[in-house]
Amino acid sequence: MRDLPMPTFPIADLSAPAAPRRSLHPRPRATRPDAAGFDVVWARDEEDVRQAQQLRYLVFAEEMGARLSVPHGSPPRHDIDLYDPFCEHLLVRAQGADGEPGPVVGTYRVLTPANARRVGGLYSDGEFDLTRLRPLRTKMVELGRSCVHRDYRSGSVIMALWAGLGEYMQRYGFESMLGCASVSMGDGGHFAASLYRSFVDDGSLAPIEYHAFPRVALPVDELNQDLEVEPPALVKGYLRLGARICGAPAWDPDFNVADFLTLLRLSDINPRYARHFLRG
Repeated sequence: MRDLPMPTFPIADLSAPAAPRRSLHPRPRATRPDAAGFDVVWARDEEDVRQAQQLRYLVFAEEMGARLSVPHGSPPRHDIDLYDPFCEHLLVRAQGADGEPGPVVGTYRVLTPANARRVGGLYSDGEFDLTRLRPLRTKMVELGRSCVHRDYRSGSVIMALWAGLGEYMQRYGFESMLGCASVSMGDGGHFAASLYRSFVDDGSLAPIEYHAFPRVALPVDELNQDLEVEPPALVKGYLRLGARICGAPAWDPDFNVADFLTLLRLSDINPRYARHFLRG
């Protein structure tokens, strides 16, 4: 669950085209075409993953100016980190001509509890103290590297991604999703600080038993918290869905963003939106 990208952990050389590691459960089946004409599929091989990584580079590096740190020997113009081989990658493709797969226009990656143990933890562990979320972790997946191509930023692509995630969660019995929703600090952090204050005031924070604590905190008390702000569209969508913010934001200097840790439990999904997210 991240509007901008996520950093790195130690593992193997990703320059060689090795297939991502599998979870303890079977790899998800491809989903059926979305009603809006998109194909919603799970990456089946390294080429599928590479296409997602190329889209991430286009959005994060070229469009948003993030400083990406990729493993030595990685192919150019790819956003690659050391979590990728341990994740399942959900793709939305524009429908291609003559039955051929179309380009990847949206993506999420999903780290399961089993693979989080293999890699040494969640990505979010590097940014937050997640001690209070420990009771959720055996049935909690981490979402990351979410992005949509600038030509396809409609509700249709996001809804297609969410439907694929909801189906996945139900099939494998996961109960919670965790991820970082990122907000630009191009103004020095005042927008992010004011946004955090709005979350406190409007009841968007998670219950205190699910609070997390940033390892490098955004200094909200030193920033203007009184701006009139509205959450970015994707964050607003998460909140409408039933997600909650797990406390104060962390600062990610590589991407110059404030990261709000966001938790969505399936039991908390807003019934108004459940039919878009959960099937059956």
